[in-house]
Amino acid sequence: MDALTNANKATSPIICSGFTSTAIPEAVDTQKGVSVEYAPAPDKRWYVLRASYGREMLAEQLFIQHHVYAYVPKRYTYIEYKGRPKKVLQCLIANIVFAYLTPQQAMMFVRNNDPNEPSPAPRLSEILSFYYNHFVKGENWRNPPLTIPEHEMLNFIRATHTNDENLLMLQGGDFQYKTDDEVEVICGQFKGVRGRVVRARGQQRVLVALTALNCLCATAYIPTPFLQKI
Repeated sequence: MDALTNANKATSPIICSGFTSTAIPEAVDTQKGVSVEYAPAPDKRWYVLRASYGREMLAEQLFIQHHVYAYVPKRYTYIEYKGRPKKVLQCLIANIVFAYLTPQQAMMFVRNNDPNEPSPAPRLSEILSFYYNHFVKGENWRNPPLTIPEHEMLNFIRATHTNDENLLMLQGGDFQYKTDDEVEVICGQFKGVRGRVVRARGQQRVLVALTALNCLCATAYIPTPFLQKI
């Protein structure tokens, strides 16, 4: 059944609560009170970087201190603490940091020690390594660092920056497509997100993909009237 069959049959206007802008949120280091606004640049790429020893959030903070837009997707989850459930913020993708960099910046932060990085704080080059694209051969037949197309990355940020505890990371057998059409969320906290409608864990959601990383993320439940076919 087409997931959008009821989208245009509402007899009353849709009232959106918790309006969320489609603009990309600032990257914020709350510990240092530093923020970086996303600014598109033709010479920058979204690099996929590996963080060692679960230090994704530390790497994100260090990038922001250098006025680099970095992003670590997160979601709230519950852990047991002293016999009671406690709500904590955890990384959505283990050991992965996304950073918006020029090739020169990427080499400086990942491969070289930055002389401007304060000591004795950890250097980014001690924390990060490149995530390589094993499907492409670059110079000298080496695999280049993996980058994400800008439109995919910004869509992924819109889908995950809410830190919603109901965000899901999925594999192929974890969901069913409800329609072949691409849709856009037009209301609610996921407004502006584009993807395909799926059913996962008994709920209707929108699936967002980072193709090069083979990463599939589903939003929380989204009502049919909040969806518009593109």
